[in-house]
Amino acid sequence: MKLGRFASVTVLAVFLVIGFVSYVTLFVFLRDHGGLRSSAVYGFLALYCLFCFIVCLVMEPGQVPSHYVPDVEGEEIPGHEPGKNVANPRRCDSCCRQKPPRCHHCRLCRSCVLKMDHHCRWINNCIGHWNYKAFFNLVLFATLASCYSSVVFITRVYEKGWHFPGSSTANFVYVTSGLVLLGLSLVLASFLGWHVYLIAHNLTTIEYYEGVRARWLAKKSGQSYSHPFDLGIYRNVLSILGPNVLLWFWPTAVGHLRDGTNFQVSRND
Repeated sequence: MKLGRFASVTVLAVFLVIGFVSYVTLFVFLRDHGGLRSSAVYGFLALYCLFCFIVCLVMEPGQVPSHYVPDVEGEEIPGHEPGKNVANPRRCDSCCRQKPPRCHHCRLCRSCVLKMDHHCRWINNCIGHWNYKAFFNLVLFATLASCYSSVVFITRVYEKGWHFPGSSTANFVYVTSGLVLLGLSLVLASFLGWHVYLIAHNLTTIEYYEGVRARWLAKKSGQSYSHPFDLGIYRNVLSILGPNVLLWFWPTAVGHLRDGTNFQVSRND
């Protein structure tokens, strides 16, 4: 764990946003008519979102083991990028070591990350093999919490108008916050949909953009391309979230994951 990741302006900004949205939702939007049940629902979503955020901060994304030796006997898989063998050894010029499949070098972290998805500045950490599940749960519960708060805001405005308790300045801040929250909900929902798509196809963000180029090259040469690690939606979901549905939404339940240096590939007969 690297507690130094907490010492970041963007991380502090996320904590402040979670705190402010929670205050406005619980003590302004739900102040007069929300009831204990509504407050408890939002409180659970916000706290679980905060928990997933902290897990993403402290959990390592995955680094290449010092004992890693590439498999030089891998065979080329038919139906994938022309001339590309997914098992071929790759060398990182920055780390001066061999890279496993799906591994990429992060210039900000200055290390190779197993199954790297992207570097997220908001959590001051890379998203990779070991903490991707926590990141997905963070996006999921952040979306649920913001959408719930947006619904509460819309309901409050519909029932009592645009006037909130407090001075005119406070009222302006609350209304503006509610409108910004609506936009945030749309952004988070879109981001959640994006990662649902990636999980369904067993892709990382990097692999998606690599695949766009690979399809163009394959089409140009009269061949076809398919993502080598796409095992079908059902098996893709199980490989990332785990075989136990009850643990899909527990961010630290990653015992089903392998070491991150080799992955099962699809076979196109």
